[in-house]
Amino acid sequence: MKERKRGRIVDNKVSQESPTYVNEKDVDSPSESFGFRVYQRSSNNLRRKTLDSACEHLGGEADQRISNTQIEKDYNSPSASFHASSFLSSSSSTSSFSVTKGYGKSNDGFAARLAKQAKGEFQKCHQCLKTERRTFVLCQNCKMKSYCVQCIKQWYPEMTETEISELCPFCRRNCNCNACLHLTGLIKTSLKNITMREKFLHLRYLIKSLLPYLEQIREEQTQEMLIEANFLESGAQFEVAEDFCNNDERVYCNQCATSIVDFHRCCPKCNYELCLHCCQEIRKTGLSIRSELKFQCKNRGYDYMHGGEALPCESEETEKCDLPLAFQWKANNDGSIPCAPKELGGCGDCELELSDYFQWDGLLQTCCPYEKSLPCNCGKAGRDSLRAASTQGLEDNYLYCPTLRKTLDDEELFHFQKHWVKGEPVIVRDVLEATNHLSWEPMVMWRALCENVDSEVSSRMSEVKAIDCLACCEVEINTRQFFEGYSNGRSYGNFWPEMLKLKDWPPSDKFENFLPRHCDEFISALPFQEYSDPKAGILNLAAKLPTDILKPDLGPKTYIAYGTREELGRGDSVTKLHCDMSDAVNILTHIAEVPLSEEAQSAIASLKRKHRVQDEKEQLHQDKVDKHLEPPETMQKLEISGKELREDETDGAGGALWDIFRREDVPKLEAYLRKHSKEFRHTYCSAVEQVMHPIHDQCFYLSEEHKKKLKEEFGVEAWTFEQRLGEAVFIPAGCPHQVRNLKSCTKVAVDFVSPENVHQCLRLTEEFRQLPKNHKAREDKLEIRKMIIYAAAQALKDIEELTLVEAI
Repeated sequence: MKERKRGRIVDNKVSQESPTYVNEKDVDSPSESFGFRVYQRSSNNLRRKTLDSACEHLGGEADQRISNTQIEKDYNSPSASFHASSFLSSSSSTSSFSVTKGYGKSNDGFAARLAKQAKGEFQKCHQCLKTERRTFVLCQNCKMKSYCVQCIKQWYPEMTETEISELCPFCRRNCNCNACLHLTGLIKTSLKNITMREKFLHLRYLIKSLLPYLEQIREEQTQEMLIEANFLESGAQFEVAEDFCNNDERVYCNQCATSIVDFHRCCPKCNYELCLHCCQEIRKTGLSIRSELKFQCKNRGYDYMHGGEALPCESEETEKCDLPLAFQWKANNDGSIPCAPKELGGCGDCELELSDYFQWDGLLQTCCPYEKSLPCNCGKAGRDSLRAASTQGLEDNYLYCPTLRKTLDDEELFHFQKHWVKGEPVIVRDVLEATNHLSWEPMVMWRALCENVDSEVSSRMSEVKAIDCLACCEVEINTRQFFEGYSNGRSYGNFWPEMLKLKDWPPSDKFENFLPRHCDEFISALPFQEYSDPKAGILNLAAKLPTDILKPDLGPKTYIAYGTREELGRGDSVTKLHCDMSDAVNILTHIAEVPLSEEAQSAIASLKRKHRVQDEKEQLHQDKVDKHLEPPETMQKLEISGKELREDETDGAGGALWDIFRREDVPKLEAYLRKHSKEFRHTYCSAVEQVMHPIHDQCFYLSEEHKKKLKEEFGVEAWTFEQRLGEAVFIPAGCPHQVRNLKSCTKVAVDFVSPENVHQCLRLTEEFRQLPKNHKAREDKLEIRKMIIYAAAQALKDIEELTLVEAI
């Protein structure tokens, strides 16, 4: 049978039922005198009479509950100033607020207003929908929404009551009540409009960039057709059999797990499928049946992870499957290939036939001139550059680092492309300034997820699987406890900081559906949206895929993790060295600093000494000298040079420390990691004993000491910089990178595929093919060949449509 990985496309719509809300304890607030209206509820008869008397001079409409549709209309109004009359006939899950129209006026809503006063329903908080609160702040802009003091303190701590009175969160479009968080389409995600001429130039640039890869694919197909023609009798007509694949299926090569999109060979009996690369390898050298490696971890106990003695454990040697290693799968003398043997999942009885999934003749007929690149002067310090390295003889020590506002200039896109085509990272500052400042505090997102879903989903959301950075394994933890640790910190029994992280939470398939406002806010903050927009990026190959086919999971994805500025050496909150399958942009949306207590600092110093003794005992760091925990000389130099990176940087402003390595340094980087592999610790703090691929294994994080040795021994230095709140980091495909959180961080990232880096995606796909079958990075999740073909076809179609519009 064919080895297909299926995934049905399901339209997961958010439930439109009224959400449930978490009850809050009433907090009494004393009466205060403000420069704005503050209403206090009281059962005192005299107070009620005074209020009734005042209402004789105040007009107002009956308090009504408004629908999500009405809220969308309100949000989209230019002034965001609302009138009570528009809500008289609406009903829904959200509350509005009574309007004060002025003194000496009366209207038909007066009787209803008095009735509400008698029932005690005069005020209602827009955030929690409660009427029993004692103190409310009325917005003077819309004169409709009010927020209780308790909700202001809990959900809008950065805003004062005066600011909310002048312009409430609803009017500011950053209200994080449950109903508002589940509205979509309220934010304009596109930062600038692209003219027809710009679209035409972008599409022509895209097609020209893809032509070499289309020619390469066609060449591979031509070679296979020539081999197939040799099997036919003289004069016989040659046709490639057309195969069929559903839009909701992904088809992979049974041998190397690479996706198949066009030409391949298939067994007519058992449907075993083989990609053209595997066909070439079989004809050239044959394929041996490789044994699958089963990685097993040694857990030597909790004390061992902190420098103590290891617990006795059974020998856990790497197991191998019993397959005949001497067997080789070879092609026949005429170039035909028999079906794989039964040991590999085939039948071994028939010859594989040439088939095709996608007919794309005509794509190579278009050839457009390449746009000339603009000169760049980023090889020196300036407002739009960031010094991230100090390697002599290189011109890329300074990274391109503009503000979001400047990226909107037309010439800045060419400036970006100048660096991007060289494989250089780009940092864009102040990207959150252009948004509505919606809260990215994790508790806000968790509340929105749990309050608008059914009880089963809410129950699943109450527990999460986090990664314990010390043991490098998953642990289950209550969601609320995790987020409390995010803000307040967690520690083990010996006061060593406990570093936990959530990856891809909530899952990508739920992020857009369950948190639509946050998703829109994130997309609206993306710089260079011609590349980064996951849906409409004109130069994003992933955005060119048809809507009805199964797509790779490229995000947006959320990464929430603890962090501490001091490098612990063990259990740091890190993303270990790895290489993404495509380009990516990562935005730091929220940070929380958790200071270490004196008791914790003392415990850390003591435990670090135990770690050093254990390292020397196991001969992991024979050349390491105990400095009595004083920062090594290289750390002091980095701190000094760090001040040169940004003249305007204040101490402790960064949230995450990035190290991004150049593509051309990858061979040296891999050689260093293989040489020093046993000096690194991974699962349960055990030494790394086996290396299949130094980067794709994701077992290594280079500390400051290792980065110094890497530079001394191999002359390799990474681009190193601190990512601050509201900064977007663009990481080119093919650049290995690692990250350490200096504070508790919430990052949101999305992957994209740029035409400049298609060759790197193809290179990574080939590297994944060579990994063992059970390696976690082996599967071709990107399907870059499919993207190349579909993107070129869609770009040609778009150019034709633009040409027709211009002709009209």
